[in-house]
Amino acid sequence: MPELPEVETSRRGISPHIVDQKISGVVLRHHQLRWPIPSNLLTLLKNRVLLAVDRRAKYLLLRFENGTLLIHLGMSGSLRICELGDSPQKHDHVDFEFQHCLLRYKDPRRFGAILWLGEAPQECPLLSILGPEPLSEEFTAEMLYEQAKNRKIPVKQFIMEQKVVTGIGNIYATEALFSAKISPIRAANNISLKRYQLLVIAIKKILEEAIKQGGTTLKDFVGGDGKPGYFQQTLHVYGKTGELCPGCDKPLTSVKLAARNSVYCSHCQH
Repeated sequence: MPELPEVETSRRGISPHIVDQKISGVVLRHHQLRWPIPSNLLTLLKNRVLLAVDRRAKYLLLRFENGTLLIHLGMSGSLRICELGDSPQKHDHVDFEFQHCLLRYKDPRRFGAILWLGEAPQECPLLSILGPEPLSEEFTAEMLYEQAKNRKIPVKQFIMEQKVVTGIGNIYATEALFSAKISPIRAANNISLKRYQLLVIAIKKILEEAIKQGGTTLKDFVGGDGKPGYFQQTLHVYGKTGELCPGCDKPLTSVKLAARNSVYCSHCQH
């Protein structure tokens, strides 16, 4: 599933090609993703200039004078820049036609979303519940420590709650906890401020490095230029159950937390 670095990679990949460009057409080949795609997108967007491509958590926000279009990549979605006239392939559900190129949305599993938010995107329930961005100044160890005081859930579940901090998914939560030497099963309210400081540093560092490397390609993700991400090559523990810990050479173990597999080192992480 595309996480924050993958979505940010897509944003940076597509923006130079389409910002300040006018939409000339919209082609809908499939009208139903997680929710129905607005059938009047062509009416809403034709001859409108795209002012900016922003990101909030794992959502891309395409800003126009008359409103904002939200795109969520879901489990297997991707956006890529194509030449005008390029033939669509299987699962290419939507084309946004600009003056000099196409922005094409592909989603084999159709768990993503394309929604029109109008002129008040902040009121959308998907966005209004979100906590601070993990790479922002608002995301601090002090904030995490205060919010965790009455939370007995495992810390991994805690930092993956979007109302606590946005955009931290399974891959990067696993890697950050390993880097900070914190067990994913430790209760959130049983972690000191000093250890939360280490965790915040690890989260920011890992996300920034993943963005630099274009995200993590596990199954379906490619960036806006159609190229895969390379952060997978530097993963330390995610997806490596039974392999040797890079820190102590003991076998990595795994546990199910909220139906997600969490790999960690029971010796290094506590």
